[in-house]
Amino acid sequence: MRDLLSFPFLHQPLWMWLVFAGIFCAVLFLDLGILEKKNTEINAKNSVILFSVYAGISCLFGFWIYWLFGASMASDFFMGYVVEMGLSVDNVFVISLVFSYLAIPRRLQHRVLFWGILGAAVLRGAMFIVGAEILDKYDHVLLIFAVFLIYSGIKMLFSDDPVINLSDSRMLRFFRRYLRVTNEMHGEAFFVKLPENSSGVQKMKRYATPLFLALLLIEFGDALFAIDSVPAMFAVSHETFAIYTSDMFAVLGLRALYFLLSAAIHRFSYLQPACAILLVSIGIKVFINEFFFKVDDRISLAITFVLLFGGVLLSLAETADKEKEGKAKKTALSS
Repeated sequence: MRDLLSFPFLHQPLWMWLVFAGIFCAVLFLDLGILEKKNTEINAKNSVILFSVYAGISCLFGFWIYWLFGASMASDFFMGYVVEMGLSVDNVFVISLVFSYLAIPRRLQHRVLFWGILGAAVLRGAMFIVGAEILDKYDHVLLIFAVFLIYSGIKMLFSDDPVINLSDSRMLRFFRRYLRVTNEMHGEAFFVKLPENSSGVQKMKRYATPLFLALLLIEFGDALFAIDSVPAMFAVSHETFAIYTSDMFAVLGLRALYFLLSAAIHRFSYLQPACAILLVSIGIKVFINEFFFKVDDRISLAITFVLLFGGVLLSLAETADKEKEGKAKKTALSS
């Protein structure tokens, strides 16, 4: 029986994964039961409250890891959480574009995000399992991850065109070509049955709604962002339990914060460069650990906090300066 429950790539006993799964599902279905049934628009205040609850649960889970395994693994969890929160902010921009392009009402956006989280949990779970298996057998693959992170960071740092044009998206054209999609919303339904004339005979056929199309595009976007974030998480730690759980809690929290960030994402102009530098620093850390000395986890966590929160503070300071300049110009013109 013990052999049947032994999964080397999980790194920790199955009961720990079941505890995490229980907590994660309880939070999601509490979310579903409270917010989904109300089917109302989530305002900025509720978004902050929801994020604070999720962040609090994440911290308690991190302290539980500390109690079981000590500071090193807890540090991996918290660093993974902060790294994933920073790297996933661009995902908020993509989600906002999808909802805007498909004209998804704000009161229904939470429904799409809820099911999107479930999809992300499964997709990223598979990626973490494959990554853990590869690293267990071929440890030097982490150096390839490091090179990829440095390349991605430099590319992100000097990118001049962050805007995604959904009207030219091949994936959107692919979905529209192979799915029957209605032109209008049908309440909160992902699928509806509508009459269709075929050879003079009217038949009821199943159609996807724009709500389901939005879900597909968001999941596809999440998969693209995971290509960067999953290697970054493995560069933080080889401990699958710590990095996967921190990744899921971060995704859960960020999507709760979406309704606040989506309206103010343009204010965080320095966050993308900060994330780019973070990717490069994580990649460099891997080479230092491999060929020189082990970088202290507390130093890594401090660098991560300084970069991400520094990017946020610089962005807010720049926004405040622009607003002051705008007010000064209006005052000068009026006088």
